[in-house]
Amino acid sequence: MLQLRPMDPAFPLERQLGNDVSPVVLVNIFTLAKDDEKAFLEVWKDDADFMKRQPGFISTQLHRAVGESPTYLNYAVWESTAAFRAAFTHPEFVAKLSAYPSSAVAIPHLFQKAAVPGICLA
Repeated sequence: MLQLRPMDPAFPLERQLGNDVSPVVLVNIFTLAKDDEKAFLEVWKDDADFMKRQPGFISTQLHRAVGESPTYLNYAVWESTAAFRAAFTHPEFVAKLSAYPSSAVAIPHLFQKAAVPGICLA
């Protein structure tokens, strides 16, 4: 089963889900044993297929660490925290978490765009 750990223990995902933000970006870092990569990718694909069908889903992209590290980063864009919360807490999705290899650890965190004058817009 997938182990969930907070990126920021002072403000874990459960607390973030209570904020109304639109749009919102999920950044999720996965660590796992090298031998579990194939199984991880199969389960992640199934989860991504489920999420793509949910209201408010915009896009996702999975990235693999360079080199020998079996570390992955998932970046997913949602219309709002409410849409992500509905998908993330959906009983069908929650049931899927048990299919992940036992070595898999997920470190999810939600973000919103930040404005930096002369560089990027919020």
